Amino acid sequence: MTTGPLKQTPPATATDLNSASTSMSRPKRAERNIALPRAPWLLIVPSLVLALFIISYPIFNIVWQSLHDVSRFGQIRDFSGLQNFYNVFGDPVFLSALKNTLIWTFCVVVGTVGLSVPVALVLNQDFYGRGVARTIVMLPWSVSLTMTAVVWRWAFNDDYGMVNVTLQKLGLIGGPIHWLATPEYAFPVEIAVGILVSIPFTTTIFLGGLSSVPGDIYEAARIDGASAWQQFRQLTLPLLKPFINMAILLNVIYVFNSFPIIWVMTQGGPDDSTHILVTYLYELGFRLGRPGEAAAVSLIMLVILFAFSVAYLRVQARRGSAEGDLA
Repeated sequence: MTTGPLKQTPPATATDLNSASTSMSRPKRAERNIALPRAPWLLIVPSLVLALFIISYPIFNIVWQSLHDVSRFGQIRDFSGLQNFYNVFGDPVFLSALKNTLIWTFCVVVGTVGLSVPVALVLNQDFYGRGVARTIVMLPWSVSLTMTAVVWRWAFNDDYGMVNVTLQKLGLIGGPIHWLATPEYAFPVEIAVGILVSIPFTTTIFLGGLSSVPGDIYEAARIDGASAWQQFRQLTLPLLKPFINMAILLNVIYVFNSFPIIWVMTQGGPDDSTHILVTYLYELGFRLGRPGEAAAVSLIMLVILFAFSVAYLRVQARRGSAEGDLA
């Protein structure tokens, strides 16, 4: 019985071996690709747990204190529910402090942003001594806010303060003005000081934004005959808008919780007329010995800031999407 010639399989080439190894290793690579995204999470879990503990424990402690009767020395007594919140909202000083906080935050933030934009525009120009001018503007930022408030308190002293002495020498006033002892003057003076001490930080933000704007667009606008005001309104302001939004949000959070200026200059006086929420909180907790109500005030402040931040970011996101659709 004869059989046909046997078919001889050709020897395996390097290409076949590579394709075989590739096909065999595909499941392993797929498993590895699926497992790889877990690695970054495993690396950040310790830091994330630590950060959540650092943030959540104080909040839990404040919530716990606000729902209990707490002694002057911090000893938690009986559960009181929302009684601390009822006591706070029934206090006329709290309502006055809440109103002052809104006025203080609005005036300081608007004044700071309104003055920082032209200061940043001037410092962004190329002129002799620009480095020195920038240093002078930024130098107050390196000084402690408490020390700055002390200096301004001495400047507005009734008898020998720099402000009264200067105004009397110029003939603008006939006698010393009790700036910090008069309710009509004390709060506007503190608002002015708050604006002055906030300008360096805000100017730094705007200088960073202006440095990222290419100079070619201004050259093209000048060639097209655009005036300086048209360049500012149609080029500078739209390009600075993200930095203005960031400056407003950061300044609101910073000014809303600003404690040293008002406490050092007037401590909420005279007659509780300059109290804001943070100074009222401090007085409740450390002077009047009512930590439970102070914890309630701190939660109210947290809710107000959180609500404002979320609402402001949503409004700006909607405006940005609407402008994008129009474009």
